[in-house]
Amino acid sequence: MIDIHSHLVYDVDDGSENIEDTIHMLKEAKDAGFTDIILTPHYMEHYYMVPCFEISKKIESIREKAQSIGINIYQGNEIYSTENIIELINEKEAMSLNNSRYVLFELPMQSRPMNIEQVIYLLLQAGKIPVMAHPERYSYVQKDPNMLLDYIEQGVLFQSNYGSISGRYGHEIKETVKKLLTHDMIHFLGSDNHRVNTVYKEIPETLKILEKWVGEDKAEELTTINPKHIINNEEFEIEEPIEIHKKSWKFW
Repeated sequence: MIDIHSHLVYDVDDGSENIEDTIHMLKEAKDAGFTDIILTPHYMEHYYMVPCFEISKKIESIREKAQSIGINIYQGNEIYSTENIIELINEKEAMSLNNSRYVLFELPMQSRPMNIEQVIYLLLQAGKIPVMAHPERYSYVQKDPNMLLDYIEQGVLFQSNYGSISGRYGHEIKETVKKLLTHDMIHFLGSDNHRVNTVYKEIPETLKILEKWVGEDKAEELTTINPKHIINNEEFEIEEPIEIHKKSWKFW
């Protein structure tokens, strides 16, 4: 499996606090079945602003200490939505996933931003492939999951969290991610892991739930096949998403 969203770089955001925790989480990931991880610390203007070269230095120190674990690590960022997103990437303040065309970005949890269409437009115009992080966690997506359909048509891809499937964030988010997954609106899964003894430890049980919802073949796409395209900077075809009928929004 390949993890495209993690906060394992130490002392740069709200994730790993020290290199010892980072190494511990890499071992947890290996035990859970991951072979590759993209390290994606937050980049948020005026809050988390560690430039790429500093993160690269930390990743090199992680690689030195993690050689015996046998897991491949790559660099990226989870970029908070901003109209400066292309400038940040071009100036190497923030990075796409493994320096590919794929850009992982996140939105505010509670308020749908007015400029989201502009941010998507800027990414697409620059030849990037927008990957929106954990849409199931946004309150406005929970209220209207079908809002993702227009974005998918524009060329946006979506990454959900393993923790959403396991129920780590609550019942409504679990129900939302189930609807998105079973209606082909999600294209990748990621751990979004911040701490030891959390998400990676739950992966075996989470995979059982995922396979029950979408089947083994689809689970393989979400956990391994599609993420591999990101690492290799390859485009790929996606399933046609299916509109969710309101009668299935039982948790509302």
